[in-house]
Amino acid sequence: MAHAAGAGPPGAPEQGSPIRVEHDRRRRQFTVRLNGCHDRAVLLYEYVGKRIVDLQHTEVPDAYRGRGIAKHLAKAALDFVVEEDLKAHLTCWYIQKYVKENPLPQYLERLQP
Repeated sequence: MAHAAGAGPPGAPEQGSPIRVEHDRRRRQFTVRLNGCHDRAVLLYEYVGKRIVDLQHTEVPDAYRGRGIAKHLAKAALDFVVEEDLKAHLTCWYIQKYVKENPLPQYLERLQP
């Protein structure tokens, strides 16, 4: 399987290669490794009720912004909410924006005001 050459820093996800999101349930975060294990993008969440998560914060290092990495984090977090049949409170402005741009019924029906 051939990959297109990337234009980013060494070790960054290459253009055209899949971005792999990892879910650390113990630390309550989704991450994408960007440069080996040094740089990473992260989405943080907390349980605020028995079946309610607050998607609190998404952060992508400046050098990696504009590549769609935050979209992968947001999708992974919202898919987790759907798969686990949870409700979600969206504190993070970026995830609010992602849901507006991707108003899938399975996301919308799980949002907490």
